[in-house]
Parts: sequence; structure tokens; C-alpha cells
Amino acid sequence: MNVKVKNALISVSNKESLVSLLKTLKKYNINIISSGGTYAAIKKLGYKCTELSKYTGFKEMLDGRVKTLHPKIHAGILHDRQNKKHKSEMSKQNFPPIDLIVVNFYPFQKIVTSKQNPKQIIENIDIGGPTMVRAAAKNFKNVTIVTNRNDYGALIKELEKTRGKTSLKFRELMSSKAFGLTAYYDAMIANWFNEKLKIQFPERKTIFGRKLEKLRYGENPHQQSSIYVNDYDDKQLGFNQIHGKELSYNNYSDMFASLEILNSLKKKSGTVIIKHANPCGVSENKSPLVSFKNAYSSDPISAFGGVIACNYKINVKIASEISKNFLEVLLAKGFDIESLKILKKKKNLRIIDISNFKLKNLISIKSFERSFLLQSKDNIVIDRKKLKCVTKLKPSKKELAEIQFAYNVCKHVKSNAIVICNNFSTIGIGAGQPSRLDSCKIAVQKAKQFQFSKIKNSIAASDAFFPFVDGINILIKAGVKTIIQPGGSIRDQEVINAADKAKVKMFFTGIRHFNH
Repeated sequence: MNVKVKNALISVSNKESLVSLLKTLKKYNINIISSGGTYAAIKKLGYKCTELSKYTGFKEMLDGRVKTLHPKIHAGILHDRQNKKHKSEMSKQNFPPIDLIVVNFYPFQKIVTSKQNPKQIIENIDIGGPTMVRAAAKNFKNVTIVTNRNDYGALIKELEKTRGKTSLKFRELMSSKAFGLTAYYDAMIANWFNEKLKIQFPERKTIFGRKLEKLRYGENPHQQSSIYVNDYDDKQLGFNQIHGKELSYNNYSDMFASLEILNSLKKKSGTVIIKHANPCGVSENKSPLVSFKNAYSSDPISAFGGVIACNYKINVKIASEISKNFLEVLLAKGFDIESLKILKKKKNLRIIDISNFKLKNLISIKSFERSFLLQSKDNIVIDRKKLKCVTKLKPSKKELAEIQFAYNVCKHVKSNAIVICNNFSTIGIGAGQPSRLDSCKIAVQKAKQFQFSKIKNSIAASDAFFPFVDGINILIKAGVKTIIQPGGSIRDQEVINAADKAKVKMFFTGIRHFNH
């Protein structure tokens, strides 16, 4: 059913793109009602408009808090045009129908990101706008609601096609978008209050997100996918792609994994190489070039086609080294001009500048069917002073620093996880195995394959306790001389005895780092 648009109410905080819409409304003799800044903008553009308070006969009050909240407005929106009783009541009150609402809200997001004053933020919680939007969206059988200036073009096309009318299909589509917006808006406000009150797990949790882009496909070509931004600044993710193909679902997944680890490497130049959401090489060094080479040599076969993240600026020497290898994505804190000339020769390499990227979210989410799990991020860093050395041999200061590095990397590896390190670089990683013993075997096998000379006197980290002696025996036999683990097994003493017998140092942290 097509509905003729006679009266439109326009109230927008963003005044852009109004001209083309006003031109079309004028063409089809559609009366416009507005107030405040929107009214002034419409008049300035040279179009007729009835001021809201003149239309309602009621002057806005409370510094504009009560403006559109008036029976003449809401009855004009909400009444059912096919209901005789409604029509009679509207006639008695001399309330005309309002057939089109064009609204966007106070810039709550912008204020939250730019202001710290709670009073200013609260003043920018829109009440009248969302109320009108919900009313119009509910009555989509009779009313058209447009909440996004990106839909002005679609509205104009609709009015042109139906000569000043709108179809039920169009109104219902706009209604779904409108309810999506009000839910999103309210979720942001609820989230702000939860953050302000330090409530991590509220009784009712709403997760807001704005679609950044539709991706070509998901993990596999037969799956559909999009990426959303869950932040008040919902137009970007904080990093800038400067070259290469579009990012895929798997690219994003690996990038996020790399950024989590990179964020934990703060003291020296750090390089992280990710493949299928698991690190295959991590290194810290005073020299960025050495950091890159050490990370890559940890497992060069797995690094093929991987994602590399660096917390330093890429120069010509590093770019030349990187260009020898096939990679999907390179993230770094800037690139000098000459390095970009080298890297851009690889047409498909996605080059991402993360100079302005900051990790904000302290909550991780996993969803399944009609439920989702929330948990705080595993951001704990072990305190060297609180490490418990359970063996007879004691560590040096350098060993304590390396132990901390190894255990930090380990918490980012999928469980069961074993990480072997030497000189602040991984040399063997065993990840994602149902058996810790298998993870030990894989870590040793990787180290023997690519870094055989570095196994002797290396450090091994385990994300959870060793339930039996067999796992540490494999590590000890390979040449590991220091082991860090949470402890907590009923066979801890057997494991400690085996370490003492082999003259291996062992530390208990009391902190488990499962990562599923």
C-alpha cells in the first residue's frame, strides 16, 4: 500500500545532504515542520518550513529538553489511518497526520569521545528524537521514518518513483533500520553508565556495533561475513590500510591475535608472526631488524602466508628482509618512504599502519546459538618477585626476565600450550593440542627443525600444570634448562624431583593461562 506524504517533520543534528531532499519535498508539495538549528538551516537554504512551536502552539521548554514531546506531534505520527476512532479523535483535536519523519540524534558518541564531563555527556542523551523514531517505526504501515542521511538518496528515489508516495516495503525497511538505531543508541548509553560505574557484568548486557564493511566471505568461501566496530568512534578501527587487497575475515582474526600479543611487548622492539590465530614466532630485541629475523626464523614454514605485527617503524633494511617472504598482512608503527617503495612491489600485501591503534576493550566475547560468554581479558603480567623457584638451582636476573617473556607469550597460544624460548625469542611452539604431552613434542620438534643450536639452555613455558613427568622429560631431554608453569598438580612433587635430578630450574606462578 502506497501512502501519500503530505507532512514531514525534520529534526537533524547533522545538517549535511539536506538540499537534495528539500528539493524533492518541495517538488511534491510536502509541508515541512522543524525546530531549532534544523529550522534555521532549512530557512537559510531558501525553503519554506513551519517552526515546531508555532505548529504545536507550545513553546519549547527546559532548555530544549521538551520540544517534540507533544500530543500533536505524537498523535500525528502514531494514529492508525484506517481506524475510524483514531480518525475521529484526530479530527476533534484538529491534528493533521505526519507522514514522514527525518531524524538523527544528538551526537552522544562524539561528546563521549571528546568530553570528560558527565554533565555534558548526559545533556547529549537524546530523548525526543528516539521517542519520535520509535513511534514512527512502530506505525510503519502509515509513516516513513528515515534516520540516516545515507538513506536520503533511497527516499528521494522512492518519492520520485511513486510521485510523492512511499511503498509499504520501503517503510518497513526504514522501520527495521530505525529500531536498529534506537537499540544501538540505548546500548551505547547503557555501556557508558556501566563503564562509569565500573560494572563489567550487568544484569542485562547489550553489545552495540556498527557495520564497517561487508567482507568477501567468512573463514571459508561458503560463509558470509561482515566486520563491526564496537566503539563510540564507530567509523574506524584505529589502524590505516595503506596498500594491498581488501582484508578478509581470516586476516582480521590473525591481526587481532597479533595485536593482543604485540600490546604486551613494551620494553624493546617486538615482532609477532601469526598463522591461524596462533603465534609461530615472537621476538624482542634492541634492534628491530634482529627482532624480525629472530621471530621469522622461529618457524619460517608456518610464517609463510602469515600476519606480521611490529611495534616499530619499518625502514629499508627491514622492508628488504620482509620482501623476501610471502606474507598476507604487515602491521607496523609507521613506514618510511623508501620502505614503502619496496613493500608496494608486492601488489597483494596488505600494509597496515598501527601508529594510532590502542587496545581499549577489556572484555572478550564468545557466542553460541542463543547464548554468549563474557570474560575479562587475560592481561595479568607475572611479577618476577612473586615467582616461586621450587628447585634447588636458582635463576639469574637475566633468566628471570626471559622467564617472564616466555610465560607472557605462552598465555596467547591456544591451549594446551608449550613455548620454548632463547634470548627473548621463541624457538618452538606447541599449540592447541588436547594433550600437553603432544604440545611438548611439537614444541621440541619445531625447535629441532629450525633452531637446533638454540635448544641447549633454553626456557620452556607451560600455560597449565604438568599432570605427569612425561612432558617435562621430553623438554629436558631436548636441552631445556628452565621451566615455568603454574603448578597445582597432585604430582607436583614428582615433577619437581625430576627437574632437580636433571639439574633443571623450575618456577611455579600459581596462575593458569588457558586460551581456548
